[in-house]
Amino acid sequence: MTVLETDARPALLTGGFVFAEGPRWRDGKLWFSDMHGEAVYTTTLAGETTRVLELAGRKPSGLGFLPDGSALVVSMAERELLRLAPDGTYSVHARLGHLVDDELNDMVVAADGTAFVGSYSLEPETGVLLRVTPDGQASVAADKMSFPNGTVISPDGRTLTVAESKRRRFTAFDLDAGLNLGGRRVVATAPDAAPDGIALDAEGGIWAAFPLAHEFRRILPGGEVTDRVHLPDRMAIACALGGPDRRTLFLLSAENWNSAALGGARTSVIETVRVAVPGAGLP
Repeated sequence: MTVLETDARPALLTGGFVFAEGPRWRDGKLWFSDMHGEAVYTTTLAGETTRVLELAGRKPSGLGFLPDGSALVVSMAERELLRLAPDGTYSVHARLGHLVDDELNDMVVAADGTAFVGSYSLEPETGVLLRVTPDGQASVAADKMSFPNGTVISPDGRTLTVAESKRRRFTAFDLDAGLNLGGRRVVATAPDAAPDGIALDAEGGIWAAFPLAHEFRRILPGGEVTDRVHLPDRMAIACALGGPDRRTLFLLSAENWNSAALGGARTSVIETVRVAVPGAGLP
């Protein structure tokens, strides 16, 4: 069953970014990183956009929030997790370089503030998911991952699902009371394309960005694709479900994912479409 509204076409919300990534809806605003533009922004449904944090040299990626409202920001290049306090000051929440050899990637933050951070892994099964407690203590939660990317947590807080780009699949884990991972299993595959950022809806569907396929897809457990939003000339990078009813699907796209190829050009945009099934869980 398709969930896109009839004749839904992406509408431009805001633009002028180098590489928009990591969208998160919170308190009436969409938060997102400009990875290659080295900053974190917010925008409203009216497209009123604010730069909230400049991070020169940091390559910000995944975002999330602690219970006190502080934002957590993945600093890919420095292999650190940053904390942006409500008063606008930021500090290092956790240093993760001793646990990974390459850059960090996307992230999801559980309701208690525990963060799960993925790593770059150019070869299959060399990546990890790191677990960072609310007080900044870090450990490896899962190894032998194949480029762990977009990550979501179910509404009941008992399942974490991650897109493994290099294996073109979606892998789920059980979350126990201590937020440890177990019960690893593949819940869907996408044999023709590698998934990037993802979002979860109330029917268990996963909206996923597929950069090289130039489209966003909604995928059910088992792999059935119910909906597609095709972008002929742009790479689909990440998505989020938000708005007051969580039925606005935010679509982040770029002309390329390579910073050298982009050359600082501010051509990355955020568009929206409306869907029938609202978002659920985290982020």
